[in-house]
This record gives sequence, structure tokens and C-alpha cells, in this order.
Amino acid sequence: MLNRRHLRIKVLQALYAYYQSNEDNFRKTENEMLQAIERIYDLYIYLMLTFGELTSIAAHRFEENKKKIRPSAEELNPNLKFVENEIIKLLVENRELRSVSEERKVNWVGDQMQEMFKKMYLHLRESETYFEFMNNGQTGFEEDRQFALALFKVEIANSPLLYDFFEEKSIQWLDDIDLACSMVLKTIKGFQEGESNGILSLYKDKDDELDFVRDLLRKTISLDTENEKLIDELTKNWELDRIAKMDVVLMKMAITEFQIFNSIPTKVTLNEYIEISKFYSTPKSHTFINGVLDKAIVELMKDKKIQKVGRGLIN
Repeated sequence: MLNRRHLRIKVLQALYAYYQSNEDNFRKTENEMLQAIERIYDLYIYLMLTFGELTSIAAHRFEENKKKIRPSAEELNPNLKFVENEIIKLLVENRELRSVSEERKVNWVGDQMQEMFKKMYLHLRESETYFEFMNNGQTGFEEDRQFALALFKVEIANSPLLYDFFEEKSIQWLDDIDLACSMVLKTIKGFQEGESNGILSLYKDKDDELDFVRDLLRKTISLDTENEKLIDELTKNWELDRIAKMDVVLMKMAITEFQIFNSIPTKVTLNEYIEISKFYSTPKSHTFINGVLDKAIVELMKDKKIQKVGRGLIN
């Protein structure tokens, strides 16, 4: 499921593109942001479907081997631990997953995709993880779960072939893949034997989370002049155009969030943007942003522009 940090990152990406473009069209920016958030779920579905594709390739390979003129004993009686993995069967037979993939037109259909999975399978069966689980002599539902989890963590989630595919589909997906992978792992860990197992939703509270991103985007744009003036005053030794563009956008977002979200403690907002800056800006940005935002909190509180509801939310 989405978390607030990931939502902030999506707003950051949208705002950065907005400020970099010559178009003053926040409606277009908002729609593109919402589409980018929604498409994270497509990435999750794609990843969930990889298991079935790989076992299908394996099963087909086993059948072809049996048709050889002189098949070996191993080819006649292959180790089916991977192909018959109970967790993967639950994924393949999952009605909700199938329904969502059909509705969203997310699938691995096509010769090019099948060729990619053949290459992935050949790499997978040569991996240490695959060898260890196929030959450890352990069976059962929990063993199958651990096998599926290990394969996903070590092989599938780190596949260069998948990364190339996802990058071609959407450049933003490389920022989203860790979240989508964590959703896949959580789904597998939650599966129970003999039960009707569902898949995760993208949102914990869709209305609340969409309100959050819309408000943060719209208010940051509407308060742009005011926020820029405050940043300029707090960075007197710096000309605004010398500060990294990403830093400026992050500070504008944080200053906006301080003011418009009455239930989010200022310390939470401050820490979130400092952490985001470590991944999306320069190496020294987090220290610089921390200093400016600390001063901004003082100024905003002095002007009574920070009004928090609830005990202990100021800090």
C-alpha cells in the first residue's frame, strides 16, 4: 500500500516537472500525477504475474524434454518443486488477480515478453537460490512460501530484464519498484493454505490519500509567490537561482504542508522532506534544507500561520 512518503515523492515529481515546463497548467499536472500514482498498481500486478509466467516456461520445458528421442532419467522425472509450488499456484489461480489484470490490461502476452521470460528462467535455474531450494529435501506450504519469497527477493526483483522493461514503460517506475516489490512480499506472506486469498489494494484510505496529494499539489502552487519570498528571506546569503531547483521545490512543499495540514506534526513534515532530499537532491541538501525549514517554522509560528489541532502536534 502507498505510504505518505511515496505520495509526497509523487507530488514532488509533478511539481518539479510543472516548474520546469513553460506551461502554467496545474490541471494537466494534477491529472498526470494521479495517473502516475494509479499506475504503481500496474507495476504491482506485473510483478505478481511473473511467477506464473516462469512456472509456465518451466513446465513447457519439462514436457519438451520428455519428447526427446533418448530423454535422460532426470528429464523423464524432473524435479517439480518449482512448477508445483503451492504459493505460485495460489497466485496463478487467484481470481482477484486475474480480474484486475484483465481490467487494467496488464499482462505478459506477446512473443517478446515470452522470450524475456525464457531468458529469466534460464538465469533463475542456474542461481544458487534455486539450486538450494530445489535440492534441500524440504516440502510443505511454508517451504513453498519461503522458496517463492527467496526467488522474488534475489532473482525476480533484481532482474535486469525486468528493469529494462519497466524503465521503457515508465521512467517513474524505477522510483516505484521498491514499493511495488514490498507489496508483492506482503501479499505472499499473507497467503494462507486452503483459504480464499486476496491481493492488496493500492490505497489504505483512497479518499484521504487522494485529498492529501491534491491539496499538497494545489496549495504549493497557489502559495508559490509567498513561499518563494519566505525562502528568499531565509537564505539571504544565497541568490534563489543558485539554490538547487529540487531543494527549492522540496522547501516550498514543506512550508505549504506546515500550514495546511493541521493534523501532521511539524517535526514529521520536517523529517520527511529531509529524508526525501537525501535521495532526490544533492549530497549536502538535507543539511541546507533542515536549516532553512527550522527558520521557516519559527517565522510561520510567529505569524500564526501554523495552527495544529491536537496535543503535541507543534513539535
